[in-house]
Amino acid sequence: MSVMEVTKDNFEKEVLQSEKPVLVDFWASWCGPCRMVSPVVEEIALEHPEIKVCKINVDQEQELARRYRIMSIPSLYVFKNGEVANKTIGAVPKQNILAMLA
Repeated sequence: MSVMEVTKDNFEKEVLQSEKPVLVDFWASWCGPCRMVSPVVEEIALEHPEIKVCKINVDQEQELARRYRIMSIPSLYVFKNGEVANKTIGAVPKQNILAMLA
């Protein structure tokens, strides 16, 4: 499954109401560490169809960034049953991201 861009318009449906666990990457195009994490997030999306993987551009979706108090990016959040189940900040290795999803 590919990575889905999420906005405030589809956030509730795609993330909060998802039947699957959701990995959300809060990112921005100018962020170097975000560019490092992006290929890893895309790999996870392709290798793990049981997980929905989404990206939220914090510059375009400031309302969502404020709601989840995103102060540093990349911020990776795991949502399960509409709730934040886990989160990490910064460029982290793939195994750390997968461990958050377990």
